Amino acid sequence: MLLAGAAIFLSACSVGPDFERPKESDATAFVAQPLPAATAASTAQGGEAQHLEPGKDIPAQWWTMFHNAPLNALIAEALKTNPDIASARAALKVAMENARAQQGTYYPSISAGFGASRNLNAVPLAPTLNSGALLYNLYQAQLTADWTLDIWGGNRRAVEALDAQTEAQRFQLEAVRLALTANVVANAVQEASLRAQIRATDEIVKAETDSLAILRRQEQLGQIAGADVAAQEAALAQAQATLPPLQKQLAVARDALTALAGRLPGAEIEQTFELSSLSLPEDVPLSLPSKLVEQRPDIRIAEANLHTASAAVGVAIANLLPNFTISAGGGNVATEFSQLFTPGGAFWTVAGGATQPLFEGGTLLHKTRAARANLDEVAAQYRSVVVTAFQNVADSLHALNSDADLLKAAAASEHAAGTSLAIAHRQLDLGSISYLGLLNAQQTYQQAVIARIQAEADRYADTAALFQALGGGWWNRNDVVEADAYTPPKE
Repeated sequence: MLLAGAAIFLSACSVGPDFERPKESDATAFVAQPLPAATAASTAQGGEAQHLEPGKDIPAQWWTMFHNAPLNALIAEALKTNPDIASARAALKVAMENARAQQGTYYPSISAGFGASRNLNAVPLAPTLNSGALLYNLYQAQLTADWTLDIWGGNRRAVEALDAQTEAQRFQLEAVRLALTANVVANAVQEASLRAQIRATDEIVKAETDSLAILRRQEQLGQIAGADVAAQEAALAQAQATLPPLQKQLAVARDALTALAGRLPGAEIEQTFELSSLSLPEDVPLSLPSKLVEQRPDIRIAEANLHTASAAVGVAIANLLPNFTISAGGGNVATEFSQLFTPGGAFWTVAGGATQPLFEGGTLLHKTRAARANLDEVAAQYRSVVVTAFQNVADSLHALNSDADLLKAAAASEHAAGTSLAIAHRQLDLGSISYLGLLNAQQTYQQAVIARIQAEADRYADTAALFQALGGGWWNRNDVVEADAYTPPKE
């Protein structure tokens, strides 16, 4: 306790700047122009109006707001088995142990030693022993202690820097977790969109095939020209050509989800996703702008890096100043092992020293200047991260509103295109239009269906992107993994 108290006393004054957390953002809004109270609504799947709720907190498991059991199950599996999570946890443990190791510099280092030797003195030399014997054994046991006094707080700043690195690694774990969950949701939405597009394309191909069969019979009866049949064949081939790219994208999305779950491609996940099984959150929590710097893991990492750089300046300055050490040693020596700890064989020594760097070729000076410049660099990087974070939220909010408008327009376009196609069919039956008019109506409808499906998927993706941009609600979790609870993976 005495040594610990002395260490704390000697390190109470530390050179270099004392770190101060950056001030909270004074922003009052994420966007320049006020956002509408609710997004546009439409009758399409995922067309519900969404209402922003400023000041409401994001739930820890924000993905459950989509009310999709397979999605919840897949994310739970990914959080347990994804190797990036395990890697981040191990890195946190490394950082924590390194910080604890550096704390040992506050205390003296004590070591014990024992030596035994067989010796023969040369005859011309004076005898070493009182007995005058030239051949003898020598046994020696001793304790030594060395203590570097942290007068300038250099060790304290080093511990401070490593503690800050531990904090950065803690939020790196949260960043990995947030990225993982967001990627699972994004790929699940992508899979659902692709399945809907493939299904719609299959229906289009079927309709085109049926139309081609009818036209070929009409051509055989001499009712239409071969040009109409050729045009339909081209339309069918064009529709069929859109399927392989969609199927490829679906396979890639499935592979991505399988990998996010920590599985190899051969062990594909069991879950499948459809747009119809996802529920769009209608009440969307929106954190206050002043809270964003507390909630975004990347901002907290940048803050911890700033703290590390600040402490490094103190370490560099301390290296310019005198270094004070105290050492002590004591023990016993004897020519017979049985007499090693008898009175008369004891010895001890106590020493102190100070070392002041006088000439290092400018090395220490320039290292100090480099540390200060690094602090300026990291401070600028922190500001950049904050600006980017606010930009992410603003982009997500704009997308939330714009894509709601887009879905409304896409649904209206699909309805209009469907009506136009039905009219074209009746006109063709009456002979008032050529087959080319029907073909144009079909293509317009096909494009409208695919555009509507993509717009539906965008609304789910936009909502997930907003939750990710706001930090993901990690601060509301009750299962935060502490470094002390870390367990290495089993062999």
